[in-house]
Amino acid sequence: MVFCLKDECRSSNVACVRKIYLFKVLNLQKRMSNHAQTARNLAITVILNGIITIGQFVGGAISGSLALISDALHNLSDVISVVLAYLAHRIGMRPQTQKSTFGFKRAEILAAFINAISLIAISVYLMVEAGKRFLNPKEVDYLWMLGLGILGFIANGLSVVILQHNKEENLNIRAAYLHLIGDALTSLAVIAGAVCIWLFKVYWIDPLVTVLISIYIFIHTFKILKESVGILMQFAPAKINQQELIQVLQEMPEISSVHHVHLWQLADHQTYFEAHLVLSENLPVSESHVITQKAKQMLNSRFGIGHTTFQYEYLSGEDCNC
Repeated sequence: MVFCLKDECRSSNVACVRKIYLFKVLNLQKRMSNHAQTARNLAITVILNGIITIGQFVGGAISGSLALISDALHNLSDVISVVLAYLAHRIGMRPQTQKSTFGFKRAEILAAFINAISLIAISVYLMVEAGKRFLNPKEVDYLWMLGLGILGFIANGLSVVILQHNKEENLNIRAAYLHLIGDALTSLAVIAGAVCIWLFKVYWIDPLVTVLISIYIFIHTFKILKESVGILMQFAPAKINQQELIQVLQEMPEISSVHHVHLWQLADHQTYFEAHLVLSENLPVSESHVITQKAKQMLNSRFGIGHTTFQYEYLSGEDCNC
């Protein structure tokens, strides 16, 4: 009878292992498929934005429209940002090595940081140029401005739709996605400015549109810059209350206190946590595995922490008096 029970337990364990293995394989295949789709979508957006950028630079030079040139600069920054996003995405897929034990996911955060810095610099430059144009207004060819504004809106709109399903993958892709939304909106502003110039001959609309575009870029980029700096500096995620996290661990009957806490993000969807856990009883090492699994599951379900490292300690009465 005992032998049969052991057999059943063994069969059950084998079946469980097979299910876990199958789940991991299917999950890996799904992630690889998503990575391939994201890379393809990024490549398409690079081509679309490259075409419209060339057209807007030429049109802006011919028509004399600063708004069109500002939109072209914004599109150029998008081409660069999407290329960076694509390269960082490819690098981030590489497995960890003996030298890079954490892998290459930080490449995507670094790309998001570079994109944000470049966009803020461009927005400041455009505001300065718009100020000069306010003081010395120039006549603008609204037909070039209108035509290329419509073309830019169509191209950027298609790019936004293409990246719609990939925008939540990581901070890097989200930065590229926001770039493209910004481009679509700035193209609308260029169209509105061209119509005003056409109907009312108000040429100050051109630098005004440029200022509005610049302010929009600055506001929406600053959040990404702040988030990417936080990850690169290994700040604790803002969404996780560290004191609450410690309290949750200390509520476990096996743990009396928690100290030497470190909480950081490797990437925007990968949170790491390490701490020293002081045990309530002097338990053997073999029993600590149960506490580890319980704590890991709790932290993952409540705080979304996927990687944890614990060091166990026990303070006897003599240790406490020292």
